[in-house]
Parts: sequence; structure tokens; C-alpha cells
Amino acid sequence: MSRTIVDTEVIKQAVAVASRAPSLHNSQPWTWVADGGELQLFADRSRVLRAADSAGREALVSCGAMLDHLRIAMAAAGWQSFVDRFPNPNDLSHLASVHFQRAGYVTDAMRARATAMLRRRTDRLPYRPPTDWDILRPVLRELVDSDVVHLHVIDEAGRRELARASRRTEALRRQDLEYQSELDWWTAPFELDEGIPRSALNSVPEADRVDVNRAFPIDGHHERRVATGPDQAAILVLSTPEDSREDALLAGEALSTVLLECTAVGLATCTVTHLTETEDGRAAITAALGTSRYPQALIRVGRAPALEQSPAPTPRRPVSDVLKFRR
Repeated sequence: MSRTIVDTEVIKQAVAVASRAPSLHNSQPWTWVADGGELQLFADRSRVLRAADSAGREALVSCGAMLDHLRIAMAAAGWQSFVDRFPNPNDLSHLASVHFQRAGYVTDAMRARATAMLRRRTDRLPYRPPTDWDILRPVLRELVDSDVVHLHVIDEAGRRELARASRRTEALRRQDLEYQSELDWWTAPFELDEGIPRSALNSVPEADRVDVNRAFPIDGHHERRVATGPDQAAILVLSTPEDSREDALLAGEALSTVLLECTAVGLATCTVTHLTETEDGRAAITAALGTSRYPQALIRVGRAPALEQSPAPTPRRPVSDVLKFRR
């Protein structure tokens, strides 16, 4: 079947915007290859974190988020995407092939999500409860729930269990020198096009007020959001029936949908992965859910102070590093 050729500049712009997708420690473990009328997504194995993500599952979730971001960016540019996942059984790094057709129109929802890609930040500080949660929660479930991916909301009892598991996980990892070295590298206090700026991390008092969150190397900034008090975010979990590569990729696509929809309605979000990186943490999430499904991603959602300055965007690799053209 013939493929519609999309202008090179449209592809570059869409990949640039889609590169705002979240990834573990902002590692950006993806590469795009434009080949004729097709755009191919590959996992970049050189960017998979060995200590935090030894199985490469978090990288697949990250690539799924990138895939969904790309689809939305192209939709906002007037192109409909058709995705073939894992098209080459002989190349496990080839995650998806996408081809495009002109769309008849661009929906307001797609425009809003495309704009949200540029506004979304990972906010690790404490939140107030999300506004209009009884309205938004069923909307998110309608957008996400499928035969594969389900969205769950953790109740108070489950949250206490996750908080205990979070503390237990961090206590164990303090003794893991490879993990600590990796964490130090990805939060290095110098300018890069990857990793997490120190300004985006929590101080000790701030971290103490967020019960389910990763412990990062501590920055010396003053305590922020004192009036917010302890974190009151809603905690969401995306789960799948199996723990396959396809399940992880689809969970990443659903993660993108949740983050962008929440951002579009003015809520703050933070993807929390330290619990899904370990067997003990995933077991704790499964127990909190009361299900045998596999947890793939955990998300905090809430309100940041309206007049607070937005966090600076985390750096991203140049488009020339993540997009290649085959002639």
C-alpha cells in the first residue's frame, strides 16, 4: 500500500513537540527514523538505565508516551496516524511504524492536548486535591480503559500501603551503589540536554510532605509550598493483564493521555516510577489495587498554587539527535 509523504518540516516539528514526552530520569530512550511515507519508532538501548530499569520495561513505557505524543502532534498538524506496533519480530528495538493520511478536521480536544504537551511539567512538590475530580475521573477512565489498559484510583488505605512501600523501597536502594551512582549522574548539577535539573527536585522538608515519591539527591533550595501542607494528590495506577512488551508500550500511550488531559484542565501531574521498578514495589501496588493485574505506571494528580511560577521545562535532546531520515 502506498504511503502519503508528509513534508519534512512537519515531521521535524511534530517530533520536536512530541519529544516533550516524559521518560525515566528524562533519559529519552527513543529514536525516530523517517523512511519514505513511514515514521518508525525504535528503542535506544544505549539509553536504558541499567540499575533502575534492568528489564527495559520503563523505557518501553516512555517510548509509548512518546508514540502517543507524536500521534497528537501530527493530529494537531492535520494528519491522522495509523500505528503498527512491533512490526518486525526480528528487531525487538523496532517498536512501531506509523503512516499518515490527511485528516478532514482537527478537533478542539486534539488542539488542547497538543498545547498541553508544551505546558506539561513533572511537578514533584506537594499538591492540593484535584478540582472537579468526580467529573474528571470518569472522563479519564473513558479515555484510557480498554481491553489492555485500565485506570485505577488508589483509596486511602491503599495509599498508606504505597507510602510504606515507598519508604521501604528507598531504604533498600540507599544501599545500592549502582543505583545511587546512576541517580547522581542523571541529576548532575550542570546543563545537559537530558536528565533532571536540580531545580526540579525536592528539598528534605518538601520530600517529607510527599508520601509516595522517589528520593532524589537533595538540592539546597528553600522549602516551597509551605501553605499546601502534606500532599493531597489523587494517585492513579495504569495496569495491564500481562507484563509483555506490548502491554508496557500501550501503558505508556495511556500515560500520555492521562498526563495531557490533566494538564489541559489545569492540574499538576507527576509520574512516579520507583515503585514499578522493583518486584516489591509492584507487589505493594497490586495489593493496594486488590487485583492480579500488572501495574505499569503510577501518577500523582492535583492542584498547584494558581499564582505560582511554573517550573522551568526540563531539557530535551535536539531533533537532529532523535530523528533520522533515510534517503
